[in-house]
Amino acid sequence: MKRHKAVVISSVLLSLGAVAVATPAIGDTGPGSPASVPVATEPASAQHTERVVAAIERRAHTLKSTDPEGSLRDLEALGRMVGGAEVVGLGEATHGSRDFFRMKHRFLRYLVEKKGFRSFSLELPWSSGVRLNEYALDGKGDLEDIAREEFQGSYRIWNNQDYLDLITWMRGYNLRHPDDPVQFMGDDMGYAGPELYRRVTDYVSRRYPRLLERVTELYRGLAPATDAGTYGEEYFRLPLAERQERAERTGKVYELLRQHRPAGSAGRQEHLWMVQHARAIHQMARGMAFDFDDEGQVAEMMRLRDQVMAENVAWWHRHTGDRILLSAHNTHVSYDSFDARYPKTQGAFLRDALGKAYVSIGFSFYRGAFKAFGTDDHVMRTYQVGAAEPGSNEDTLDRTRQDDYFLDLRTAPEPARAWLGKERVTWNIGAGWPDPIRYTTALGQAHDILIHLHDIEATTYLGTP
Repeated sequence: MKRHKAVVISSVLLSLGAVAVATPAIGDTGPGSPASVPVATEPASAQHTERVVAAIERRAHTLKSTDPEGSLRDLEALGRMVGGAEVVGLGEATHGSRDFFRMKHRFLRYLVEKKGFRSFSLELPWSSGVRLNEYALDGKGDLEDIAREEFQGSYRIWNNQDYLDLITWMRGYNLRHPDDPVQFMGDDMGYAGPELYRRVTDYVSRRYPRLLERVTELYRGLAPATDAGTYGEEYFRLPLAERQERAERTGKVYELLRQHRPAGSAGRQEHLWMVQHARAIHQMARGMAFDFDDEGQVAEMMRLRDQVMAENVAWWHRHTGDRILLSAHNTHVSYDSFDARYPKTQGAFLRDALGKAYVSIGFSFYRGAFKAFGTDDHVMRTYQVGAAEPGSNEDTLDRTRQDDYFLDLRTAPEPARAWLGKERVTWNIGAGWPDPIRYTTALGQAHDILIHLHDIEATTYLGTP
């Protein structure tokens, strides 16, 4: 029971960027698993598995590389699968493998150059995304400094060479296309940086000076005065009543700005963004206002987190008009969660909001390496896992003649489609390792498209251990 509680609290800390720990993803076959999804408890016959593999092979498209440079021709079939989607969620089966990150870079390049996508969204706090977007658009700041300052706590995992290469590519693209830029957004409800508070109060000072004293008082003592990681740790240790009182104050500022809309069209766009900034501050405070000793409230917080991430992406799409590549763990971009601690996923919320205009792409892998935090000491290390266990999703997926490939799960022929509809053990590695939970998922329930890789390598981590 103590170990279970530790993992629950760890997931809370990860989601809010406080410290680096393991986060559960798509759940296990224990209590909380939905009875509506059949679980494969007996190994399939060799003959049946061969038929499933043959069906997958017939529809699988070979992925030639995850390298973001060079030809994109092999991605044309993946582009057809995506079709006219406005938001594409691209997952990852670990939070620390270069192949997943490089493929996101490669696919972003394809979507930008071939399908008109213009935004990249990451599982990262909104305020961190604001800083990175200013760098991508205007070259403001130094990317390495921004990464060091914003990728802290559990978000340290993003301080890797592959993501810096992706952001550098965005900056280079924007230098070549200043009138048609690619934007960066963070959609998470974690850390809200001091510059976000300054943006809101400066705006109030200019446009609604009579509200300044009120807003200043409501925000008193809330803006971070330390680094992001320390701020999150200290915030988490505050008494519950104080965290709840802070959320009340941030909510009042948000409502004040919502109610004071500018007359006419002048200033409406700026007001829209300032309301969203105030909303992001309140999202962080709301997320920290739960009782983390109560597992039911932890589940409510995790549901809120995925809802917030989906709402922020939908807001960005609605107000920028951009088509978006959304990057997060497989858990978040998927439609189904099989863990009671994740009552509803970001992908499910986006499907509710956008319908078929949202498409989910999951990743799987057979074996390989990844960076992760030690769950006992929070130190970043490289870990290695061997071959996927017999009977797992990956064990069957890896029997095809193609080492690396992508597959449209919606049009998979029988008996592959029936196989995809059953829940099986799967690799599902978050930011921390080792993870005591044995995860399962039904791939056909979770995603529209799957990218399978035979072998993966750990990313090059640039942050502190």
